[in-house]
Amino acid sequence: MSEIIQHKDIVPESCLGKRFDQTIAIMFPDYSRSRLKDWIVAGQVRVNGDVLIIPREKMYGGEEIEINATVEAEIRFEAQNIPLNIIYEDEYILVINKPVGLVVHPGAGNPDGTLLNALLHHYPQLNVVPRAGIVHRLDKDTTGLMVVAKTIPAQTNLVEALQLREITREYEAVANGVMTAGGLVDEPIGRHSTKRTQMAVSFIGRPSVTHYRVMEKYRLHTRLRLRLETGRTHQIRVHMSHITHPLVGDPVYGGRPRPPKNSTEALLFKLRGFKRQALHAAMLSLFHPITGEEMTWHAELPEDFVELIELLQEDTKLNAEDEYL
Repeated sequence: MSEIIQHKDIVPESCLGKRFDQTIAIMFPDYSRSRLKDWIVAGQVRVNGDVLIIPREKMYGGEEIEINATVEAEIRFEAQNIPLNIIYEDEYILVINKPVGLVVHPGAGNPDGTLLNALLHHYPQLNVVPRAGIVHRLDKDTTGLMVVAKTIPAQTNLVEALQLREITREYEAVANGVMTAGGLVDEPIGRHSTKRTQMAVSFIGRPSVTHYRVMEKYRLHTRLRLRLETGRTHQIRVHMSHITHPLVGDPVYGGRPRPPKNSTEALLFKLRGFKRQALHAAMLSLFHPITGEEMTWHAELPEDFVELIELLQEDTKLNAEDEYL
């Protein structure tokens, strides 16, 4: 299965002196520069009826540009009937609430059974969209909202919006330790120097900014609301660990459970058995990549997260009452 892309337009006079590849990027902004360049080199773009494969060629204005390209399907990934919790869907995008344990993209150790495989089953036309329309990721055991593009133009615009920080993503988390106030962590993140599957704050890393505020305090834990300016791998987990407040249950950056003294048996059991980071993508806000409409979605906390919070609240209340006895 493949998709035929066809467009025809006249080069505006404002592009006088610009390179061919720069010009068509201006004329057809729904496609990435790299994709347009590939089409040029493949001879799938014509200028005044002639194939032009030199991206550096100068334009004068008034030329007729015709794109007649074929996007081949990605046949290396299998469509699989995996249930999806779809929050919103139209002809251009869909928003899902990802459950715990679902890997987003096939890779080493996870050749299938991923969100990508599920998306291909739900909407087979995604096989002509790179990465089946996935524009951002959540870790396997992080739950919550993700947006997926159903067309190449929608994906191009969403990727650009992410890069321009025009998509707002807010998370809820439970961190170890009592945090007195909100703030931000502005520390670059890069690959760990010795543990190559992990990330770390590093002076040679990429700029990374995480905002956080305190929602609720418990005896030895804090419930947080966090907002990402950037979207680095493991960003919230790394930043919270860096300021000595790793997320509850984080198997990589969190360390051992830290129950408060005289905890209830139920809380002790929950903390020791919470084997994934307590992190949930609770809110997603963006401008629709095609219509421009501002849209916002919310996802309720998953059951295990709710149980953790209720037990922390109960433990805090019980021990506060004991102080007055």
